[in-house]
Amino acid sequence: MSSTISSSLARKYAMAISGLFLVVFLFQHFTINLTSVISETLFNQLSHFMGNNPLIQFILQPILIFGVIFHFVMGFVLEIKNRQSRSVKYASNNGAANSTWMSRNMILSGAVVLSFLGLHFYDFWIPEMNYKYVEVLPLNPDRYFEETIHKFESPIRVSLYVISFVFLALHLMHGFASSFQSLGANNKYTRAIKGATTAFAVGIPAGFIFIALFHHLTAF
Repeated sequence: MSSTISSSLARKYAMAISGLFLVVFLFQHFTINLTSVISETLFNQLSHFMGNNPLIQFILQPILIFGVIFHFVMGFVLEIKNRQSRSVKYASNNGAANSTWMSRNMILSGAVVLSFLGLHFYDFWIPEMNYKYVEVLPLNPDRYFEETIHKFESPIRVSLYVISFVFLALHLMHGFASSFQSLGANNKYTRAIKGATTAFAVGIPAGFIFIALFHHLTAF
C-alpha cells in the first residue's frame, strides 16, 4: 500500500513540476511575442537570438519538447489512474457539487491545448527546422516578423488560435494553482497564490489572443 501511495505522490509531484516548468516557458514565449506588436526590429532581434543560440537550440529546446510530452503523457496517466481508483462512478456521484468544470475536464482542455501545439509546431517549428537544417538557407535576421504576421492572415487559423487559448486559460485556471497544492503549498499564502495563478491563467492567454487578433486585423 505504501509503495502505491508513494508512486501516486511521485506522479503528482512530477506533474506539478513539469507544469510549472511549462508555465515559465509560456511566460517567456508570451514576452517575446508581445514585442511583435511593439517593435518589428526588437521582435526580429529576439527571435533571431532564440533561433540561433546553440544553448537554446540544442539543450533547452530538447528539454522543452521533452517537458511538453512528459507533462501531457503524465496527465493522461493520472486521469486513467484516477478513474480506476474511483469506487463510485460519475453516474452515481454529482461531481459538479464538489468540483469546478475546469477540474473535472482537465483532460479535455489538455487535449485541445495539445492539438493546438501540433498546429503551432506545424506553423512555426517545422518551417524553422526546414529553413535551417533541410534547405539550409542563408541567415536572415529580419525574416521573423514577416513570417509571423503571414500566419495570422487566415481567419480560420486565427479562430483556431483564439479557441485554443480559451481552453489554455481554462486548463491553467485549475492546473496552475493545483501545481502549488500538489507541492504542499497549503498555508497562509494559499489565497495569494490562487489570486496570482488566476490572474496569470486569464491574462497570458488573453494576451496571446490580443497578439493574434492584432496581427490579423493589421495584416491587410
